[in-house]
Amino acid sequence: MSHSFSLISTLAIGFAIAWMLGFVMERIKVPALVGYLLAGIIISPTTPGFVGDVGIAGQLSEIGVMLLMFGVGLHFSLTDLLRVKKIAVPGAILQMGLATVLGALLAH
Repeated sequence: MSHSFSLISTLAIGFAIAWMLGFVMERIKVPALVGYLLAGIIISPTTPGFVGDVGIAGQLSEIGVMLLMFGVGLHFSLTDLLRVKKIAVPGAILQMGLATVLGALLAH
C-alpha cells in the first residue's frame, strides 16, 4: 500500500513558509500579505528548491479564491455600495464595454 504525501507536504511547507515570511514582513512594518505572496513564489516551480505539487497547488489556489470571495461576501454592505454608485456604475459599464471591444478586436 503506497501513500502519497504531496498534499500534506505542500500544505505544511506552504503554511510554514507563509507564516514565517508573514511574521518577518510584519516585523519590518510591511503587510503580512506580502510575505504570503513571497511564500507562493518560493514554492512555485519557477524557483529553485522545494517545489510543491503543481496540480494540488492549483486546486488549492482555486479553493482559496472561493474562500476569499465568500469572505468578501460576508462583509458586503448594500449601503456602502449605494454610497459609491456614482463611481462604481460608470466604471463597471466602462470596464464591460472596453473588455467587449478588446475581446471583439482580438477575436477578429
